[in-house]
Amino acid sequence: MKVLDISELQFGFAKGYFEQLVSRKPFLLDVIKSLKTPTLVIDLDRIKQRFIELQSIFPEVRIYYAVKANDNQEILAALANIGSGYEVASSWELEKVLRLGVDRSKIISSNPIKPLDFIDYAYKSGIKAFSIDSYKEVDKLKKVAPRSRVYVRLIVPNEGSDWPLTNKFGVGVEEAVSLLDYAKSQGLIPYGITFHVGSQCNNLRNWFIGIKTAWEVWERAIYSGMKLTMLNLGGGIPVDYTYKSLDIEDIAEYIQALLRKYFLIKPMEIQIEPGRGLAGDAGILVSSVIGKTTKHIADDDSHWLYLDTGVFNGLAEVLGGIKYPMYTLKEGDLLPHTIAGVSCDSMDIIAKNVYLPDLDVGDIVFIMAAGAYTTVYAANFNGFGIPDIVFI
Repeated sequence: MKVLDISELQFGFAKGYFEQLVSRKPFLLDVIKSLKTPTLVIDLDRIKQRFIELQSIFPEVRIYYAVKANDNQEILAALANIGSGYEVASSWELEKVLRLGVDRSKIISSNPIKPLDFIDYAYKSGIKAFSIDSYKEVDKLKKVAPRSRVYVRLIVPNEGSDWPLTNKFGVGVEEAVSLLDYAKSQGLIPYGITFHVGSQCNNLRNWFIGIKTAWEVWERAIYSGMKLTMLNLGGGIPVDYTYKSLDIEDIAEYIQALLRKYFLIKPMEIQIEPGRGLAGDAGILVSSVIGKTTKHIADDDSHWLYLDTGVFNGLAEVLGGIKYPMYTLKEGDLLPHTIAGVSCDSMDIIAKNVYLPDLDVGDIVFIMAAGAYTTVYAANFNGFGIPDIVFI
């Protein structure tokens, strides 16, 4: 039996990722030659394709793109042209969406804690749906957004999600019902329920607990004299990174089965908020090697490559565990590398144990699956700028 070679598996997966992108856009290779690095190359057609795929397998679900994933105006416009809604959390994001002239009913805000000036701006702009998970948030909405519709955020497990989003937000069943009842007493309209299984979720059980818990709140709300109409399933749709993620078809089939089991009368409106799930695999960060060395100290005996991008310039998610596939067109024996960023901060380590050929200063490294949560996180730390963006 042939022993699996981890280096070949890892590099082969990254190569396949790159070749898929090139097969969709063959002229990409010519584009790359003319780029100044670092540059984020985004395939707009891929984002639209993912939206259409999601809409086809969730025909009864309204899709609200999570603007925080990538707020570039061209992405927002491309999604508007095919009927997307938007989830916004700030005046900055809302202003970008309003420029598109979309129907205000296609804009929601699922951040449970919102600045008062944002609530005021959103409400005056025609946004009427807001999420809550505290009594103070109800008081804020009553003050500047009277008669708005509210949906309560539940806390659910995020195990198996590469970027957990639990603990900071969300409440349990009893408090959720109490909050909705309080909102009703303050003149707001109890509208629905939301939860988040964690970004890049590869654990179906999170959706199971989220939907089952939402059903419990739904039933208790009915007994409390409230008729809810909307269930928001949050985000969590994954994309491939250094591994094959759950297929969106399997996720959709599982969610639909759960809805049939628990919600005998289906909610009038079901929402979902993909961000990474739409934009994640549509981007490739093109970077250059600016330095190399081999270290022989203590437990570190590896090849080091330094790129002209880094943790603070677009790859912040590596701090939370996201691992990007990396590829190069250069050929040669595969060696284990530590990939470091451009800044002088020792935290600026992009990845370890990345198998690449022996590269030199000036060689190009492609960082795949960089379409979401890259440039939106980036800063000019240490004087190194945010990557340019090119659309293909």
